[in-house]
Amino acid sequence: MLIVVIVIFVIALTGFRIANEYERGVAFRLGRFTNVKGPGLYWLIPLFEWQKRIDIRTRTVTVERQETITKDSVTVKVDAVLWYRVVDPAKAIIAVENYNLAVHQIALTSLRNIIGQHQLDEVLKDRDTINKALKNIVDGATEDWGIEVELVEMKDVEIPEAMQRAMAREAEAFREKRARLIKAEAEQEASFKLSDGARQMAENPIALELRRMQMIAEVGAEQNTTTIVLMPSDFVNLAREFSQLMQQKAKS
Repeated sequence: MLIVVIVIFVIALTGFRIANEYERGVAFRLGRFTNVKGPGLYWLIPLFEWQKRIDIRTRTVTVERQETITKDSVTVKVDAVLWYRVVDPAKAIIAVENYNLAVHQIALTSLRNIIGQHQLDEVLKDRDTINKALKNIVDGATEDWGIEVELVEMKDVEIPEAMQRAMAREAEAFREKRARLIKAEAEQEASFKLSDGARQMAENPIALELRRMQMIAEVGAEQNTTTIVLMPSDFVNLAREFSQLMQQKAKS
């Protein structure tokens, strides 16, 4: 009798299980799902209940490089990284045979499909939008498996060398166009300034003569020569009158 009690006690002890904080145990009784156990210490009926332990931490999956064709018929190679976690351990065990492999395959096919729906410029410049769309597709497909997709990011987009050279020539042509436009705008602005200056000089002859004197002085300073200038009599008389007026103001 004592031996029987000891055997029963030992068998009962074998039913205790411990699950870490990041683990859950999906319990089955005679093949039928009962509940999700853990974390911590729990007990399973020996010989009648067993479990499938599952990790609920976020997992990282690398989606290997895929060769696909964009909407504008350019062949590219794209790889990505997927972050997901199990939110319903029971579904992850019961609804799909291998949820890790299933998520990986869904990410592969979805990546190829979504690249084929976008043009090359969109794939290169609008990655955030494509990443969000890819996340929604994969998350929707894995929801019934108790999987939540947290983030999807495209790592690298490789394009053919011929396309790279064509894009480099296009970028160079665009920069040259910008440079020419800026130069043309500068020349146009300078012509407006020159026209405005010419109009003001035409309205005020004295300003024209002063500008001429300034130019002559600059030429003489640069060439280190003596310059003889014939001054119009009107300018000389006007300068004399201006000097006399200044003297009268000084005396007053």
